[in-house]
Order: sequence, then structure tokens, then C-alpha cells
Amino acid sequence: METNASNDREKFDIQIASKKVIKLKSFYIHTIVYIIGLVAYVLKNYYGFPLHFFPFNFLTGYILIIWTCVYVISALEILVSFKIFGKEWEERKLKNILDKKQKKQKWE
Repeated sequence: METNASNDREKFDIQIASKKVIKLKSFYIHTIVYIIGLVAYVLKNYYGFPLHFFPFNFLTGYILIIWTCVYVISALEILVSFKIFGKEWEERKLKNILDKKQKKQKWE
């Protein structure tokens, strides 16, 4: 029984870690694209670079404000979820799930 619980725990830890890695990877990609967009906006509007082709001709101040808000919300989501739902929370939830599973197996 102990090995089954430890196997479940390892699988759960791997799932949680992979979800965190996917979230971080997505956030890093978003950061890189945001920086590229920000640099393109500055070059276009302040230095007069002729960036009048498809993605950059729609890059206005309003779009950049909306994009910045989305980026900040995304950053807060990542930071808050890693702080609030950290290792201690995962341990409690894992123990709770395994306890429920063990109670269910006792009755079967």
C-alpha cells in the first residue's frame, strides 16, 4: 500500500511540475514577443522607422496599452500562483486526495 501511495505521489508531483514548466515557458515566450513588440513600437513612433507592414502597422498606443495590461495580469498570475499555491499547498492537497482515495479503497 505504501509503494502505491508513493507512486501516486511521484506521478502527481511530476504532473504539477510539468504544468508549472509549461506555464513558465508560455510566460517566457510571451515576454520575448512583448519585448519585440515594444521595441518595434518605439522604433516606429519615436524614431520614425518605416515599419508599415502587416503586424507592425496595427501596433498603436491603444493596442500596446491593452497588451501591457494582459502581460501584467499574466505575470501576476504566474507569481501569485507560485507563491500562494506553493509547495505547502500542494502537499496538503496531495495528502487530502490520497486520504480520500484510501478511504474509498477500504470500502471496496
